[in-house]
Amino acid sequence: MIFNASRFVSVTNVLRRFISSEQSLKELIVEPLTGNDSGILVLGLNRVKQKNALSRNLLGSLENTIETANNDNSVRVVIIRSHVPKVFCAGADLKERLTMTESEVRIFVNRIRKFMTSLENVRTPVISAIDGAALGGGLEMALATDIRVASENAKIGLVETSLAIIPGAGGTQRLPRIIGIPHAKELIFTSRILSGKEAKEYGIVNHCVPFNEEDDGAYQKSLQIARLILQNGPIGVRMSKLAINKGCDTSLAGGCLIEELCYSQVIPTKDRIEGLKAFQEKRRPVYKGE
Repeated sequence: MIFNASRFVSVTNVLRRFISSEQSLKELIVEPLTGNDSGILVLGLNRVKQKNALSRNLLGSLENTIETANNDNSVRVVIIRSHVPKVFCAGADLKERLTMTESEVRIFVNRIRKFMTSLENVRTPVISAIDGAALGGGLEMALATDIRVASENAKIGLVETSLAIIPGAGGTQRLPRIIGIPHAKELIFTSRILSGKEAKEYGIVNHCVPFNEEDDGAYQKSLQIARLILQNGPIGVRMSKLAINKGCDTSLAGGCLIEELCYSQVIPTKDRIEGLKAFQEKRRPVYKGE
């Protein structure tokens, strides 16, 4: 049998296009990066016509993926981004919401709120890459992540009061903890929509980056941050996040006790010894999460 290289390449290209097409049909594209970026997991929101609005199906995909990632030690950083131009997440799927009974609305909102708490408690750092609009539940999802990066053309706001409701997925609690009570009250009461630059001035996002032609400036900056995190000890990073999250919910004295408990978890690790040896030998450490 004669091997036809050109035919093989043609078939391979067809398969690649098919796989790409299959991926594009998914509401959530899960992409574990490889090579030097191994350890970074990218979750791409992909509800094109609905502007990534949170439906039952999309929420289910997010719930399952976050649970899996949280139990996978190879995942060291998670980035949430959008594959839909000019939008991060438009919030709740209002068309789907119209079909729900009052009881179903209550159950679904509670489910979204529970997911945001699960997202906040993921062991590894989670970064939101906001290249576009993050409104209502979309911003609430970003607020549940550890680091937020927005492009200057982003539109950011908790707009629920304009629909005669309130932010119901943790927005009334997380926003004031991030920017202070007076600012949070004004933004929620007025349903004001901020630009990426204004969101940075308020302290809602960590970074505001210029818009680029690829419409992925925030994602590219998020990748830079994720790569810096990868250089550090994964157990140390996880314990730092736990100490901050839990410690900030209590008094300073209580927080220091939590810090002590978290520090005790890193003392017996191989990574701690590797860090000391690398410092002594003037080389870059190689951490394995052990």
